[in-house]
Amino acid sequence: MKIAKRVLDIRPSMTLAVSAKAKAMKAAGIDVVGFGVGEPDFKTPAHICDAAIKAIHDGHHGYVVPSSGLADLKKAVAEYLKRICGLSYEPAQVLIGCGGKHTLYEAFLATLEPGDEAVLPAPYWVSYPEMIRLAGAKDVIIHAGADQSFKVTPKQLAAAITPRTRAVVLNSPSNPTGVVYTRAELAALADVVAGKDLWIFSDEIYNELVYEGVDTCSFATLRPELMKQTVTFGGASKTWAMTGWRIGWAAGPADLIKAMGNLQDQSTSNPTSISQYAAIAAVSGPTEPLAAMKAEFDRRRRYMVDRLNAMPGVKCVRPLGAFYTFPDVSSTYDKVLGAGVQGPKSAAWSEKVIEKAHVAVVPGGAFGDDNCVRLSFATSMQQIEKGLDRIEKFLKA
Repeated sequence: MKIAKRVLDIRPSMTLAVSAKAKAMKAAGIDVVGFGVGEPDFKTPAHICDAAIKAIHDGHHGYVVPSSGLADLKKAVAEYLKRICGLSYEPAQVLIGCGGKHTLYEAFLATLEPGDEAVLPAPYWVSYPEMIRLAGAKDVIIHAGADQSFKVTPKQLAAAITPRTRAVVLNSPSNPTGVVYTRAELAALADVVAGKDLWIFSDEIYNELVYEGVDTCSFATLRPELMKQTVTFGGASKTWAMTGWRIGWAAGPADLIKAMGNLQDQSTSNPTSISQYAAIAAVSGPTEPLAAMKAEFDRRRRYMVDRLNAMPGVKCVRPLGAFYTFPDVSSTYDKVLGAGVQGPKSAAWSEKVIEKAHVAVVPGGAFGDDNCVRLSFATSMQQIEKGLDRIEKFLKA
């Protein structure tokens, strides 16, 4: 029986594949340090869990109508975006989806058609290109390597835009690199796209995980006209340690948000009702748990970067956001892999590291940069120390 080509062409998520292999090795009794998954190792704050339990006891077990989200959650998210990001959205301009990934996918499907192009800076999050292709469009990749701190320039962006461009994807703070565009850098990119007949998808899921006082901002705040062409994406997963609760949101022009809601009507219906009540408590509740998690991420970040840069042949751009490092390990390829390696070298290098050193990292080729690998510091300091000790020993052997 036939399976549709659009599904057969999907490349599996490398981050999930790495995590699955690490779990399988652990199940076999092997002590593996996992730097693969982008998931906070903290528990969801208690007041959020309490709100979910109350929702269960109060009987909020049914469908949510409209399926695009609880009215109270849309209002709470709009107020959160105004308070934290300086963005002015009405509740009708907010869509609640089944995680940030879900809302992004709906946005691509709602805006792209066969023959369209979407400009995508690399390194990129692994799911962006697959979503673009599933919508029938072409991804136009702009490469920004470690030599330019993984940030695309206005000149690169302008050169990539054609009459077929319908969307530009921006992700700051970034997964996988952890880099954060400054307000000035974002303004320079805004000069290129403002007023053009294209969408800007600004993925700001890590917006509260910014370190060292970087002066950054939400992209749509830079110019009034950008509000008409920008969709801002966020969610509960990273900031409030709620990955499994599956709540994300998109905010943008009302006509596009309505179209995405229609798509959601006929696909998933509403995100879990209980999770939505928990998310109201998250975006409206106390900030002390967030500050504590961020302080611990910052401590781990500084330690991991310093350790990586001290290793032979490793160069790591200092991440100023999210919870990832993206070191360039290409200088070690010949030593680790030898001659005659076929295919992406970052994948072969990562395979060697998990097999020999029992440390799981994600190949940079999955993110569009085969010189690098991604390590998440969303794990305990004890695990970070152990894993980095093993990598260092492996590289010195």
